[in-house]
Amino acid sequence: MPQKRDYRTLDFSPGESQVRVRHDVTWRSKHARILVSSCSLYKQSGAGDLRRVTNDSSVVAPPPLYHDVEFRVRYAETDQMGVVYHTNYLVWCEVGRTDFIRARGMSYADMERAGIGLAVSELSARFHAAARYDNMIRVRTTLAEARSRRVVFDYLIIRADTGDRLVTARTALIAVDANGRPTSFPSGIRALFERAE
Repeated sequence: MPQKRDYRTLDFSPGESQVRVRHDVTWRSKHARILVSSCSLYKQSGAGDLRRVTNDSSVVAPPPLYHDVEFRVRYAETDQMGVVYHTNYLVWCEVGRTDFIRARGMSYADMERAGIGLAVSELSARFHAAARYDNMIRVRTTLAEARSRRVVFDYLIIRADTGDRLVTARTALIAVDANGRPTSFPSGIRALFERAE
């Protein structure tokens, strides 16, 4: 007689999720091989016990590393057509980046006093709509990548009052010493760009 199959739908509603591996499943040899590593992707519920794997609510995924800054468009930032001149968006990216670093615990001036500068090595921008004088602007700066001597930031520039997307941009920066030569970030500065583990 064929066995009855259990079809269950996945619940994607917000709330606490939990993953459990039943005790009897882990004793099967084919599954036991999957769960033998002591370096599990899941938090172990007991020392050396991989028979009960859970998504512990005390272990929270780190929040995205971003920072928002808002300001109004100044008249001097607009061109003869009354819209923000395109190079000003790059200045706004810099404002977002330096505020991001400050929010992580160190001003850019302090970083330079420590002998480390950031030199832009790559830049890309896509223009979606124009900002105009007196618009309220929000720049969201997100840390996209951090390595020993390179960091990458993504920027989303929108109108704060309407949410209209104006510009998306990305910059890659390398650490340079006082002589302008590429160098590695010292541990204290690198910690500013690392995600909480």
